[in-house]
Amino acid sequence: MDDYLMRPGALPTWGQRTSLRLLNLFGWNFRWKPLPGPHGIAVVYPHTSNWDFFVGLLAKWTVTHQFSWLAKDSLFRGPMGRLMRYWGGVAIDRSSPQGAIVRLAQTIRASNWCWLAITPEGTRGYRPYWKSGFYRIALAANLPLVLVKLDYGTKTIDVTQSIVLTGDEAADMAAIAQAFEGVQALHPKDAAPIRLAPPDAQPSSTRQRKQA
Repeated sequence: MDDYLMRPGALPTWGQRTSLRLLNLFGWNFRWKPLPGPHGIAVVYPHTSNWDFFVGLLAKWTVTHQFSWLAKDSLFRGPMGRLMRYWGGVAIDRSSPQGAIVRLAQTIRASNWCWLAITPEGTRGYRPYWKSGFYRIALAANLPLVLVKLDYGTKTIDVTQSIVLTGDEAADMAAIAQAFEGVQALHPKDAAPIRLAPPDAQPSSTRQRKQA
């Protein structure tokens, strides 16, 4: 028996049970382990389809803990913006990413409870590396990472593994890549390799800070 496999009958509220039953109806299993504290970053991978959002939203409604999630600010314009915020969305201004990282780190640490879900690929289409925002926020606020695996190969959402970053970027990314090994995207050809952008592909403000 898998001790981490969630079952509708074990959940305390009607809303949680309904959300998990919908996931099960669509063929998904949900493996969950208690989070390692009141603050952290949930790294969600892979992200190659709009379906990932709805699967993740049902998973969020299944657990008692509330997750916020980052998305580009253009998604929060118009009538949908209010709904996106109600669902836990946090708009990020991509024109000033470094300022946003500092503000997010401060906000998370100042909150009684704050877990922020981030898709480090940043887009559903292929890109050759991950965006580094999740890594910079976690280091700035000394936060653990929980690795959220959306595995379409086994139809499993897995939220059972966490790591603490060391600051050794190569070693940290190797550990993350090992944890996600074998996880299959809905569109495998669009899944980004698990590595951060090389220095010459990062914003100039990031390069200057790392060189200081």
